[in-house]
Amino acid sequence: MAEITAALVKELREKTGAGMMDCKKALAETAGDLEAAVDWLRKKGLAAAAKKAGRVAAEGLVAVAAAGTRGVAVEVNAETDFVARNEQFQGFASTVAKVALDAGSDVEAIKAAAFPGAGKSVAEQLTALIATIGENMNLRRAARLEVSQGVVATYMHSAAAPGLGKIGVLVALESAGDTAKLEALGKQIAMHVAAANPLFLDVSSVDSSALDRERAVLTEQAQASGKPAAVIEKMVEGRVRKYYEEVCLLEQVFVIDQENKISKVVDNAAKDVGAPIKLTGFVRFALGEGIEKEEKDFAAEVAAQLGG
Repeated sequence: MAEITAALVKELREKTGAGMMDCKKALAETAGDLEAAVDWLRKKGLAAAAKKAGRVAAEGLVAVAAAGTRGVAVEVNAETDFVARNEQFQGFASTVAKVALDAGSDVEAIKAAAFPGAGKSVAEQLTALIATIGENMNLRRAARLEVSQGVVATYMHSAAAPGLGKIGVLVALESAGDTAKLEALGKQIAMHVAAANPLFLDVSSVDSSALDRERAVLTEQAQASGKPAAVIEKMVEGRVRKYYEEVCLLEQVFVIDQENKISKVVDNAAKDVGAPIKLTGFVRFALGEGIEKEEKDFAAEVAAQLGG
């Protein structure tokens, strides 16, 4: 019998995509024979994940959860929109969001955390779910916001189930004011974030490279007018201010009243909640953003199969 070392367990895990404990059990059941362990896992349906790992997972769900002064958003991907309607998948995404309330924003830390009631880690539960449902899945990203006092409000646009959907938003409001009123304000601002898609919180947080690129484009556009340098400089500064109003949450005009900037909306609400309010951060997760989806030519694919 071969010695069941950590390296052997790791090799089996990489070969099959099965969970660590399942790999250890497979090797114990097969006297440390790697190939026999692969077959043991396949028979149990636990190695199915490995076959699916190469397929693009750009559908799925965004999940949000909050507990007082903390809130999280996570994205769990699958291959098809059909799986997003599966109750097991929805339950997994919702539970992972709750786990992330304590585990934080680091995806590897969330994967290593215990999945409630399963006797497995989140990663192992995901592997088991892949084997059960039959699609590649992936815990792609997570973000947590926290305030010392106040609320982290959540909003889910077009929710498929409570806290689950395709665009999830968190808004952190630091304040000693009335919690219920802060929650209502936070939800309204979160709805604005879902619609307006700001890139930065405020002017000071604008990425310098993004601003430099924008300024270069605006300068070139202004120079094409043929006007004097002093006039061009004023034109560019005016357009930079317009850029801030487009990309900074606190500079954007509130979509609900179409009149006040978000910064003004927050200031005006302070009297109503009974204390100053500071909007300290936001998160907006849109399902699948940034994932390159594979474009398939099905006619060519069928022809190639027939030719083969």
